[in-house]
This record gives sequence, structure tokens and C-alpha cells, in this order.
Amino acid sequence: MPVLDTHRTVTAVWKLESAKIIAALMRMVHDVGLAEELAQDALVAALEQWPSTGVPDNPGAWLTTTAKRRAVDHIRRSQRLTHKQEQLAHGLEQQQAPENDDVLRLMLISCHPVLATEARTAMTLRLLGGLTAEEIARAFLVTATVITQRIAEAKRTLAEEGVPFDLPDGTELAERLSSVLEVIYLIFNEGYSATSGDDLMRPGLCLEALRLGRLLAELAPQEAEAHALVALMEIQASRSAARIGPSGEPVQLHEQNRGRWDQLLIRRGFAAMLRAREAGGPPGPYLLQAAIAVCHAQAPTAEDTDWAQIAALYGALVQLVPTPIVRLNRAVAHGMAYGPQDGLELVDSLTTDPTLRDYHLLPSVRGDLLARLGRHQEARLEFHRAASLTRNAAERAFLHRRADEIEVTSPSGPTLGRAARDFLNRDDLEAATIHSYGQTLRRLCLALGDELPLASLTADQVERVFATTWGETAARTWNRHRSTVRSFCAWASLSDLADGLDRRAETRTRAPVPAPAQLDALWSRPDLPLRERTLWRLLHESTAGVKAVLSLNIEDLDLDERRARTGRTWVTWRSETARLLPQLLAGRTRGPVFVSDRRPGPARTPAPADLCPDTGRRRLSYERAEYLFKETTKLLDPAANGYTLSRLKSLP
Repeated sequence: MPVLDTHRTVTAVWKLESAKIIAALMRMVHDVGLAEELAQDALVAALEQWPSTGVPDNPGAWLTTTAKRRAVDHIRRSQRLTHKQEQLAHGLEQQQAPENDDVLRLMLISCHPVLATEARTAMTLRLLGGLTAEEIARAFLVTATVITQRIAEAKRTLAEEGVPFDLPDGTELAERLSSVLEVIYLIFNEGYSATSGDDLMRPGLCLEALRLGRLLAELAPQEAEAHALVALMEIQASRSAARIGPSGEPVQLHEQNRGRWDQLLIRRGFAAMLRAREAGGPPGPYLLQAAIAVCHAQAPTAEDTDWAQIAALYGALVQLVPTPIVRLNRAVAHGMAYGPQDGLELVDSLTTDPTLRDYHLLPSVRGDLLARLGRHQEARLEFHRAASLTRNAAERAFLHRRADEIEVTSPSGPTLGRAARDFLNRDDLEAATIHSYGQTLRRLCLALGDELPLASLTADQVERVFATTWGETAARTWNRHRSTVRSFCAWASLSDLADGLDRRAETRTRAPVPAPAQLDALWSRPDLPLRERTLWRLLHESTAGVKAVLSLNIEDLDLDERRARTGRTWVTWRSETARLLPQLLAGRTRGPVFVSDRRPGPARTPAPADLCPDTGRRRLSYERAEYLFKETTKLLDPAANGYTLSRLKSLP
């Protein structure tokens, strides 16, 4: 067999067998990171040996046996193990625990509640889906480095928390299964309605979620919710071909050609729903959602849909899961069952919920209900506002098209968006002031819509935006945004729309400082990227400000003297930074010392001084550097807020 064909075979076998192999190794070594490393060693061995020896008759068993042998070798080599532990390793090698239990354990660990949602998703696709970091990154439109860091952080968290490999029972098992179901459905939803990018759907994620859901239903056949989730995903996936138009635009459910719905997937969904009901117990959230999907699938036409039944099911779902998004879906159902005014009243009760502040479907649903009520001007504004909030290009184009299809009389006078742009483009404002003002006005435009006639802007609208967006912020932040509104109103000759916003009393508190022991823990982390390690060490070892250090160019450095010129002053450093800097530069001789992970897009070309001529990457921004440090140090900060970079130079 040609080498290329052999490699393809190895890749295919790995995707099918990796979860079982890693799960079996986890039972032996009780360390998810080590289990994956040992499984990867077996994969490398296959890539090296199979092209010459041929693919074995049972490639999955070959990989499993090879990985287990490496696990036993690892245990034997460990100097910390006693003779009794070596005997245990031999016993574990021979032990034939149920394979299904192993995989279920791995699912529960990958989706453990101690992990962040993004980490759970990445771990599940990596360990149970057999996807590479690059494949996961492409699916979620991030870099492979981000995915690798998430997975490494997840493994470290599992080790630090001492998460056991044993199967839980009773209430704990139900809670852990709920976390697995949530992750699988998150993966499916990202594939079914992509949150960003150019395409409406990412079919690969839908297929992977369906595979994982079916696997979980096999592993836990008595769990009604596992079967219900499969039913929900099968029926939703059946509409995939009908929900995208010829130009890639979304087609709404009531406009879809139901003849294009996949009847095989619908039948599979009905069968899974039957198994869920046979499992018994009170209906859970996935069973109720699956019942709603069944109502849609059973209707021959959109007009035949039993919206009253769907509204009742959403009412029951709200009792179990009273989240804002479920309540928004209930409002849609009520609008279809009992009229748009009924639905609009429910939607309006959600407009001040901070959770839905940037959720594009809220103004989209509101626009649809307003259009049905004949309130076309308001509907048009809502569709434009929804378009400004979505990060998906296909959906954005669709929403703009819906807005443009509504014929209304163009308002006289400037719009909020145009006035905000003119206000910020004045020549008498400094860059820092423009940045500060821009934060406030961009939020107002997102919340109220760029197309809102400026003359119709009211104090009540401004107060609602402040309450939703900045109601829980520090007094200083509240007062800054309030001041911006007052300046904008004075410039635009409007009445002071901030009159109803009281100025808050400010109290200054010193920002927390990481303790030396916390920094020692930070420096010792093996997964810390070289760029961050170097930047943070340099800030710690010098007294320079963050912006001064980020502005350094390679030409400014004197590595032998351990110093660099910035403006009229010098930045100096000690041995650890001196060791790291040459590694970071990696032969580069010009441009910024600290550069971003990716090259800038065509529309975001930086100034030549901020562009690395060797890599094409731009200078690392202060905002990005600050964000990465705060995110990394959240686990060190007792308040879980993370530390600011400026505190590093305050330490001895």
C-alpha cells in the first residue's frame, strides 16, 4: 500500500479508535494528559511501521496493545513506584474492564464541570473525536495555539483538582451526564448555526456531535435525556439542506421546502424519542426540546404546525430551564400561536436582561413581530440592529436584506450612528479621548441601532442602556460613560439625556498584587507561551511601564548589556529575561520585539513601524497583552479577576 494511503488509513483508524484507547490508558495511569501522550506514541509507531509492515488485520487492537505496553513501560520506569505498584501495573494490563465503561468515564472527565465551557468542548473533540488542534481551531475560527492552550489548561485543572476516574453514581452521575449533554449540544449548535465566519453552517461539527450523542446513548441506555438529545439533533439535522438558500443565505423554518428534509434522519429522531420515553422518568429539558422538534417534523406544511402545543411545551421548558434564550423562544412560539402582540410583550420583558445584550436574535425576533404588527419603521431599525450584532456574514447579509425590503419614509435629520461618527471625527479631540468616547457611543449604537433618528433618542432609552450595560460597573466607569453622553448631547444640541443618571461617588482602591509564591507558580508552568513568559519576566525584572516595553524594537536592544533604549530612558533586565530574549527573537533582526499571533487582515494593516518585516505580524497590542495576563492569573487571584500587567513592576 502506498505511504499516502497508509497514512490516510492510520488517520481514519485513529478517529474511530482514539477515544477507546485513551479511555483504556486512563484506567491504567489515571492521568488524562499522560494517557493522551501514550496514545499519541502508539499513533506515531503506526505511522512509522505500517507503511513497511502493512496495516494489521485489527488496527484498533494493534494501537491499543502498543499503547498499553508503553503505559506499563512508563510505570516500570518510574522511580517512585514500589514493587506492589509494579504488580498492580501488570494486573491492570491483564484486566478487561468493560470498554464502554472506560469510554463513558473519559466522556465524564472531558466534560467535567470544573472545566470552562471552551475547555470542555476542546477536550471532548480532541479526546473523543480524535480531532487535531488544527481541526478544532478551524471549526471554531481560532488559532491552533489557542486550542492547544485550552487543552493544556484543562489537563492541568483536572490534575490539580484530583478528578477521579471512577464512575460516579446517583445524583452525581446525573449532574455529570448533564454536563456531557450540554457540551455535545454546544458542538452541534455551533455547527448548525455558526456564530461567526462566512458560512451559516459547519456540517463537520454537526456530524461529530451526532456521533458523540449516539455514542453516549449507547453507553448510557437507561438515560432518557441522552436519547432525547439524539432525537433533537437528528430532527434538527434533517433540515440542513433546506435551511440554506442558493447563495448561502438562511431560509427561515416557515419558508423551507419540507420536501428537502431528510426523512431518514427524521425517522431516526422519532426512534430515539421513543427510546427516551421508554426510559421513563419526568421529562427533562432535552426531551421537551425534542418534543418541540417532533411537532415541527410532523407538520406537512408550515401552516399545519401546532403552535399552541409548541407554546405549551416551551412553557414547561421555562419551568425547568428559565434562561433568557428559552424565554425568547417561548415568546416566538406565543407570537405564532396567539398573535404578534402577545409575543412582543414577552420579548419586551427581556430587553433589559444583560445576558441578551449582544444577542442578535433578540432584535431579530422583535423586528419580525413588529413587522407583523405593521410597525415597519421600528421593525427596520431592529433588523439593522440585529445585523450589527451578529458575527456571521451570511446571517448579517440576510438581516440587512430583510431591513431593506421594508419600505419606509426615510427620517429627516441625522441618525444616531452618523451623529456618533461625526462627533468622534472632530479635530479637537485627542486619541485617548476619542477612544474613551467611542466606547460609550458604540455601545449606544449597538443597543439602540445606528439607524435610529437622532431626534427620537430619549432619556428613557439611554437609562435602559446604562442599566443593562454598566449597572454593575465601578463608579468611575459609570461616571465616565455618563460624562460622554453629556458631552455628546451638548455637541448635538440635544437636551441632556443623562439628567436621569445620577453621578456615583468614587472610591479609590489599590489594585491587587500577585504574591511572590504565586509568581513562582506562574513561572514554573510548562505550557506558558514563550512570548508571554518573556514579556512578563521583563516587566517583573524592570521598572518600565507596559506600553514602553511593548513599544520596544529589536534594533533598540543591547543584549550583551541587558538593556534597551525607549525614548530618553533605558529599560534594563536581569538573567532570566536575558536567557529568554534570544529564544523569542529566533534570528529576527528588525521590527517589534513582541508581535501578535497572526498576521493582520487586509483591512487592518498597521503602520510600518508596528509591522515585523520578517514575519508579517503586527506589534502586540496593550489590550491583548493585558487580556492574556488577566486570563492566565485568574486562578492565582483569590477574587478570580486576574491581575493587571502594571502590578508586575510594583514587585521587588
